Amino acid sequence: MADRPIIPTTTAPASTTRPKRPRPPSGRTNLASCVVATIFLIFIIIVILIVYYTVFKPQDPKIAVNAVQLPSFSVTNGTVNFTFSQYASVRNPNRAAFSHYDSSLQILYSGSQVGFMFIPAGEIDAGRTQYMAATFSVQSFPLSAPPNMGPTLANGDGVGFNFGLRVQPTMEIETKLEMAGRVRVLHFFSHRVKVRTGCRIAIAVNNGAVLGFHC
Repeated sequence: MADRPIIPTTTAPASTTRPKRPRPPSGRTNLASCVVATIFLIFIIIVILIVYYTVFKPQDPKIAVNAVQLPSFSVTNGTVNFTFSQYASVRNPNRAAFSHYDSSLQILYSGSQVGFMFIPAGEIDAGRTQYMAATFSVQSFPLSAPPNMGPTLANGDGVGFNFGLRVQPTMEIETKLEMAGRVRVLHFFSHRVKVRTGCRIAIAVNNGAVLGFHC
């Protein structure tokens, strides 16, 4: 019996294909992402600025002088000596506390300083009004001669002017109340504040009565 020829068999090689990796994003995709992020950031900044300038914009405190008194007053040989008292209110219109420091009250007569007082540092809460009282002795100073024959209006209208009401001799002094501080908004923005108010006060020379004041 004849032998059959042996036919060699070949085995197909195993598949060597690898999984495809995802392609990195193209340059256009990166550019679009950057543009969207920039627009969003600009939008956030605009919203913050609008809120800051409409709601949290710092404002200067409001000072109002409510009353002026001279608890003691004397005139000796043309020299004046008195104790001065001033009552004022300071309103903080901001939505943040107002911290004040380096504040003072100054008294002037004929353009020269005759009294001065430092106001202690403090803090006024948001939207609140703080009442302040200052009382101190004024150093002696000579009266200008002759004393003015001024008005006796008690409401302060026309202080420093002569309307023909020659009733009693008067003298006039000026006060300057100055407050400096800062308002910190949203714990990030700090706004420095410096406000002042001045008053003219008419005083009767014979008894030291305050005839009127105008601020």
